[in-house]
Amino acid sequence: MLIQFSYNETTYQADLDQGLDLSIPLEHNDRQVNCFWAPPFEISPVRTDQFIGSIEEGGLVNFKNVRINPHGNGTHTECIGHISKEVFNINQVLKKFHFPAQLITVIPQKLENGDRVIGLQALQMAMEGMEYCPALIIRTTPNESAKKKQVYSGTNPCYFTKEAMEYIVQGKIEHLLVDIPSLDREEDGGKLEAHNTFWNYWKDITTARTACTVTELIYVENTIKDGMYLLNIQIASFEMDASPSKPILYPLIN
Repeated sequence: MLIQFSYNETTYQADLDQGLDLSIPLEHNDRQVNCFWAPPFEISPVRTDQFIGSIEEGGLVNFKNVRINPHGNGTHTECIGHISKEVFNINQVLKKFHFPAQLITVIPQKLENGDRVIGLQALQMAMEGMEYCPALIIRTTPNESAKKKQVYSGTNPCYFTKEAMEYIVQGKIEHLLVDIPSLDREEDGGKLEAHNTFWNYWKDITTARTACTVTELIYVENTIKDGMYLLNIQIASFEMDASPSKPILYPLIN
């Protein structure tokens, strides 16, 4: 199915039958992405003395419970409520679901202390000449498929420098999607500089970018080329700061 939309006085087409899923599937096994020592994603049948919610175990239907920590188990979209003392829920913040988006690939820099960071210079190079879009999707290298099964806890994954995040904010990016567990260092003493910078939240909600979102732990296949797309962010209607999500990219047709 083809749709047509206008953005910045230009008309685009997208084929909704050609969606590219950026989410990491959640599986009930030992091979699942995980970070920040979150309990693993778990599926289990409802059990009572008279009922078992599993056809495999002799029940009449599958009727199962799910245990999930959105921040630690797979692809998720979060709002400012993740770091603010004020209550913000992703189901109330994210009211639009389709955005023109730019996909870029960034080579992280290795610091003297061994940390891998998305720095200002690498970001500037990747975004050079890029047409503004409200959503930015960042794929980091190396980009092995092992990212979809990676246990990140205790590994100090790649993160953003404050200067790089300031550059993103200056570019008026409203929705940021990344293939790393967090914008910030795994252990940073509670500074959360990249998160605070993105939402412009320094304990003062009056100047914060409360309508903006961050989506973490995506995976962008190497076959998907950098460039402009139509993005759809799908979430569950969770009244909390974050929800499991399913970002879909649609290639544009000129």
